[in-house]
Amino acid sequence: MFKKQFQVYGVVQGVGFRYFTWKEAVKIGVVGYVKNLSDGSVSVVAQGSASQLDALRQWLQKGPKTAIVERVIELDYLGTQTFDEFSVQR
Repeated sequence: MFKKQFQVYGVVQGVGFRYFTWKEAVKIGVVGYVKNLSDGSVSVVAQGSASQLDALRQWLQKGPKTAIVERVIELDYLGTQTFDEFSVQR
């Protein structure tokens, strides 16, 4: 299992991005969370196999139809938190 953190920039708040990310993450089978950040971006932390994380990354680069994704930054997740499900955080 791998853990990645994605920062998603663009028009990604107020457009249902967190909900649609949660729905896609559950479909893909990753665990972790999605939350809005104060700078207008969305942070996604996900744990799963390499292929699951690749599928999530590809989806994040497009996002839902309501969003305009300008860029996605991918980093290794260095935190120690473990996850049992995928959740939406405030």
